Amino acid sequence: MAEQLAGPGWLRFSGWNLRYLQDLYEQYEDDPQSVGEEWRQFFKEWQPPAPPEREIGEEGFGLRAGRGYGADALKTAVAASLLVTYIRNYGHLAAEFYPLPKGEREDTRMMDPASYQLTREDLESIPAGIVWEHAPGDVHSAWDAIRRLTEIYTQSTAYQFTHINNREEREWLTRKVESGEAFGSFSSGERAALLYRLLEVEEFEHFLHHTFLGQKRFSIEGVDMLVPMLDEIVRFGIENGHEHILIGMAHRGRLNVLAHVLGKPYEAIFSEFHHAPNKNMVPSEGSMGINYGWTGDVKYHLGANRSVPDDNRKREIRLTLANNPSHLEFVNPVVIGFARAAQDDRSLVGPAEPSGNKALSVLIHGDAAFPGEGVVEETLNLGKLPAYQVGGTIHIVANNRIGFTTESRDGRSTKYASDLVKGFEIPIVHVNADDPEACLNAVLLACEYRRLFGKDFLIDLVGYRRYGHNESDDPMPTQPQIYRQIAKHPAVASLYATKCMAEGVLDSGKLESWRREIQIRLQEAHNRVKAGESAENRMQASVTAGAASLDQAATAVSLERLRGIAQSLLTFPEGFHLYPKLEKILQRRAQMLDPGGAVDWAFAETLAFATILQEGRPIRMTGQDTQRGTFAHRHLVLRDVETGEIFSPLHRVPGAKASFSIYNSPLSETSVLGFEYGYSVFSPETLVLWEAQFGDFVNVAQVILDQFLASGRAKWGQRSGLVLLLPHGYEGQGPEHSSARLERFLQSSAEDNWTVCNVTSSAQYFHLLRRQSFALGTEHARPLVLMSPKSLLRHTRAASPGEAFAGGTFTKVMEPADARDSAAVSRLILSTGKIGVELLEKWEKLPAETQRRMHLARVEQLYPFPEGEIRELLGRFPRLREICWVQEEPKNMGAWTYMEPRLRELAAARTIRYIGRPERSSPAEGIPDAHRAEQERILTLSFTE
Repeated sequence: MAEQLAGPGWLRFSGWNLRYLQDLYEQYEDDPQSVGEEWRQFFKEWQPPAPPEREIGEEGFGLRAGRGYGADALKTAVAASLLVTYIRNYGHLAAEFYPLPKGEREDTRMMDPASYQLTREDLESIPAGIVWEHAPGDVHSAWDAIRRLTEIYTQSTAYQFTHINNREEREWLTRKVESGEAFGSFSSGERAALLYRLLEVEEFEHFLHHTFLGQKRFSIEGVDMLVPMLDEIVRFGIENGHEHILIGMAHRGRLNVLAHVLGKPYEAIFSEFHHAPNKNMVPSEGSMGINYGWTGDVKYHLGANRSVPDDNRKREIRLTLANNPSHLEFVNPVVIGFARAAQDDRSLVGPAEPSGNKALSVLIHGDAAFPGEGVVEETLNLGKLPAYQVGGTIHIVANNRIGFTTESRDGRSTKYASDLVKGFEIPIVHVNADDPEACLNAVLLACEYRRLFGKDFLIDLVGYRRYGHNESDDPMPTQPQIYRQIAKHPAVASLYATKCMAEGVLDSGKLESWRREIQIRLQEAHNRVKAGESAENRMQASVTAGAASLDQAATAVSLERLRGIAQSLLTFPEGFHLYPKLEKILQRRAQMLDPGGAVDWAFAETLAFATILQEGRPIRMTGQDTQRGTFAHRHLVLRDVETGEIFSPLHRVPGAKASFSIYNSPLSETSVLGFEYGYSVFSPETLVLWEAQFGDFVNVAQVILDQFLASGRAKWGQRSGLVLLLPHGYEGQGPEHSSARLERFLQSSAEDNWTVCNVTSSAQYFHLLRRQSFALGTEHARPLVLMSPKSLLRHTRAASPGEAFAGGTFTKVMEPADARDSAAVSRLILSTGKIGVELLEKWEKLPAETQRRMHLARVEQLYPFPEGEIRELLGRFPRLREICWVQEEPKNMGAWTYMEPRLRELAAARTIRYIGRPERSSPAEGIPDAHRAEQERILTLSFTE
């Protein structure tokens, strides 16, 4: 400390620092031993402090000679400090970041010195350092400080930083703003380039508006600065060595972003307008090809990719705009998943290692959807979690101040649309969309903050919406006052052009020549489309329907190899203290591959994962309690009971060539499933699995299922090999822990969009996982939806002998191993999942004669429907009269409505019967006794002739 204070002495200090030293010196005078040795040495070597007047320099400040401040002077200083604090905290209330009048007036009285009983004379008597520690040199008094700070915090940019608890971050942000570093200057050339970009944005919208009159485009007008802001983010990304910039946004301004940021040719966009159907013949949002199987998507949902050269590094940066449905904010976790996949190094053995500098995620939100959609909060919550963090996301709220026809007072309970992020300590900048240079400065602040601190940043781009919700919508009936203002309000390009001309950046002649140049370019592109000269739009990938299956994939693994893996999985680090009970459970696995042994479900999964890693395919698995397993069966992450140290046996698999990452997820389904879908799309070579705690929990993520997993391939040509593990089965646990809603997946099954299975043996699971891994990165890749077991996890009939892993492959329809007298069979009992095992147990107790007349088969793969296997099965029984479909689920749920028409097509004259629960509104009974009685009724009826 003495070294730090060496120098000119007391005169080096001012304000509250000086006051602190004076108090400490008084304490030293009273009792030298009451201060530290360093302070005693300091006070012994220095002279007593000079009277405060010498430091403050104003007699009128009410200081008394000798020690300290007078009471009145301290009250004045405190009041001035409170005023400064209020300006910093609430200056946004008086800021001019609204292009249009706000309507309501803010209470800004607490920014008036009079509210603190302060006069100009009072404030001029206080040195600036008292209230502003880092005041610039030209700010001398508290009066000067308050005037300067008021100017900083109430212009076209407003700041909200005080909710950030981290002192380093908060002080950095405050210093950047108050020092003026956040207000970068622009050369004449940079201003001219910015104006030209704004003219391109504006003229593009004008051309679409007049050429395709009445067609929807969700124009950017009112937040035109979004395009130059994205340009600036791309420039920053190139300078900072990012490899990917990943963007998610809804409809508003999307076509302009596609054209000018993603480089989508004008011809491609114009051709989509020419192919658009009559707006009176389609739903509200429109759909290309609506009469042709609902494939493809509307132009303002489509994504794109672009490579931008970085000449300095002799490489390219990849821009990606994600496809996005009308469910506005649900693309958020998908894009974050893209970013994490781009950042992870999966070539390492062990967990994948992320690097935040590899990829930058940018999310553009609507001001109504941002506080309105729960997926936003869920995605924000992922920001700092180890499984999902991406080194910070830049959020831009494209703030139109209106959603569809709903004004903000009817759409949110918070003051600002951005208030949601305060709980996550994300900095907020509100900026006027009519001040282009302020908008770019906000972007630079956001990018620099993200680079330094690896955290999210939000820019509230406050503008307006020039037309209605879309261009065929008349907003005057619902917002007449706002739209009278908008009709008179100049576009930002015109406003900035006026400013540039006034400052001599360009003249009116140059401005008009630029406009004509852009208009000619647009018209020529349109002429080529009309003349049929434009190339086919290649930016929307085609869907290859009916891709060949992987039924013959060689998924078997030799017993020798499996035993070597098993031994490595039971070898723990030296000195690792495993929970004794768990150690016994794991050690039992050592004998499972021996003759007479049987491999249970969890160990079959572990063996499958290990073999996949040996073959060079990375694995990522997440879900609630997934490391242990909801049912305490998996245990792929072990903890030392004495030290808490973490160890995963799959990080030591001999011969592994890729990473294995397994994480427990937050209590969320929508965001984490969207994230994993995005990860699987962006990293197609990785086996990505998401496990629900119970299968019905996936209900919460229905939008992700419907809009991405089920239809993403048909709409956008987007491939995913994501695996969903959904615990399913009726064990008397009530309505919320029985059904994974199998019927909903089967209802959406079409066009070879995914695979839906309900397997009943560990070997089947092993082969299915390996088959899925073989499809990754190929045209065969599809999501796999698996109704995974609960009670079957430890059921002896679900365990498989080692030979079942070393031979064979996945079987779509399973039958009992012992032979049947095909000539005697009159009833075929088909089922899927756990009830098939219960039927087998019941059948084994029947009289031999009854057994001969009944044949059981379990349909392990429901979609794609195993038509060939079932046809062959039916052909083996010449006296078959009756086919029964048995299920646990109610008649209006489960697989029955899916299976019935398909079985009837194959059954010829045979009777088709349903056996199961009657139609119900709730999936299962809530009373255990009622469950047992109903389950027994189903089993008994299945064998009653």
